Amino acid sequence: MDELPLQKIAISGPTLASLIQRISSSSGDVDGLLLGHVTNNPSSNLSDDDPSPSSPSSSASTALIATITSFISSSSTSTFYDFTGRVDALSLRRLLPSSSLLLIGWFSARRKTPLRPSLREFSVTSSLSTKSQFSFPVQNSLTSINFSPRLFLLFTTPFSDQIIHTHEYRAYQFRVSSNSFEPKSIDIVNIGPAFRGHYGSFCPNSPFPALACEMRGSPMAEDKDEGSLNYTSRVAKDQRELDMCAEGFEIGSLSRLMGSEAANYTAGLEDLYEKMLAKLESLARLVEKSSAKVLEQESHNMKLRYKAAGLD
Repeated sequence: MDELPLQKIAISGPTLASLIQRISSSSGDVDGLLLGHVTNNPSSNLSDDDPSPSSPSSSASTALIATITSFISSSSTSTFYDFTGRVDALSLRRLLPSSSLLLIGWFSARRKTPLRPSLREFSVTSSLSTKSQFSFPVQNSLTSINFSPRLFLLFTTPFSDQIIHTHEYRAYQFRVSSNSFEPKSIDIVNIGPAFRGHYGSFCPNSPFPALACEMRGSPMAEDKDEGSLNYTSRVAKDQRELDMCAEGFEIGSLSRLMGSEAANYTAGLEDLYEKMLAKLESLARLVEKSSAKVLEQESHNMKLRYKAAGLD
């Protein structure tokens, strides 16, 4: 199994945020267990040509992805291992609330230290990887492949106090053959364009039906007198304001989300979203500058008050 390295480690945004929050709220260094599963996602190198069966382009490569779904944290360190780094299987089993949970590794969080594993963390990970009773089969694997808990996540805080940047983290896979740590990339799973890779093999069972996207009034409004000039002008004004905010993406254009134009129209919506983020960033900078000027003016006013009161 050690000959098949992990391609990457995936964790959802809420799970990572909850883990960082747990670390931040602790009074000192903590550690804990990582739970999840490992999936085999075979990727094929396909070509438009008609290659021979022995061609390299027709061969499939194995890609193992470890997904962290939850964690178990303690209020201190050395909860399932001794001072030398040897893991106690009985203590480890007591920490797991259920035998059905899959243990894929552990994490360590310390404050204002370099972002590299220590000798004790190396020993703990090495000892944990040898616990065959905690190994589990890899999902979607054509052959019988087991994965033992050998992931390690390290969290540290910057040496200097910072308001926004609070934690740094790095993921490793322990390789038994080389007896060393191998750094791995962390894929934070969130909603957005980067999330599409998780649905690369998605195929709908039936096509979406054609939807009517015309602009219509509500039944209550239609029961009223809609022939008045004020009502018509008000509806037209509201529609113009909506079109101005959407920059051309009016409601009637939503029908383009289905059919042959869906890809181009989706790219346009993503471009609109990027422009909105740029405007929000520009607005945030203006607010930051104005807040600094207000603070400067308040400090100046305070000095004037002290001077007028004879406290200068």
